Amino acid sequence: MERLTEILAQARVVPVIRRSTPDTAEPAARTLLDAGLPVIELTANTPDWAETLLRLHADYPHAVIGLGTVTSTGIAQEALHAGAHFLVSPWPVPQVRGFADEHGLPLCEGGFTPGEIASAASRGIAKLFPASTVGPAYLKSLIAVLPSGSAVMPTGGITLDSVPAWLAAGAIAVGVGSDLDRLPEVWRAL
Repeated sequence: MERLTEILAQARVVPVIRRSTPDTAEPAARTLLDAGLPVIELTANTPDWAETLLRLHADYPHAVIGLGTVTSTGIAQEALHAGAHFLVSPWPVPQVRGFADEHGLPLCEGGFTPGEIASAASRGIAKLFPASTVGPAYLKSLIAVLPSGSAVMPTGGITLDSVPAWLAAGAIAVGVGSDLDRLPEVWRAL
C-alpha cells in the first residue's frame, strides 16, 4: 500500500476510464499512458475491461493500472488475474476488502460519511465518493479530524479545473473521469 500511496501522491491525478464500449476505453487509456501519466483506473462497468487490462499491462509494464467499481469478490478475483495493481470500490465492500487483504492487493475503499472515510483511511487509501456533491471544503474538514497522514482520494464528478482546489484541501490524488482529452496538458501544469 505504501508504494501505491507514493505513486498516487506523485501523480496527483488518476484518470478514471469509464466507457460504454471497449473500443473507446482502450484508446483513451493508451493516449494517457503515452502522454506519461503513470497511473490509470479502468472501471469494471466498461465491457471487456479484463481483456483491455491484460493488453495494457503487457504493453505498458511500468504503468500502474487499477480497476475501479469493484463491488464483489468475483470482480476482484478477475482483476487480480488480469494484472490489476490496485482495486477501487465506490462504497465499503467488506468481502472485497477481505479478498484484497488476503492477496496483498491495495484497495482504495470508497466512502462518503466521516465514519466510512476514517475507517477506509485507517486501512490505506480512502476514496471520497461522490466528491463533487460536497466539494473541497468537506475534504478539508475531514482531513482536519483524521489521524495525521491519512490518505484520501476524492473521485466522482470532479473537473480538471477543480483539481488544484482538491489537492490544496489535502487530497493525496484526485480521480478524474471528465475532460480526459485535456488531462495530459493539465497534468503537466500541476
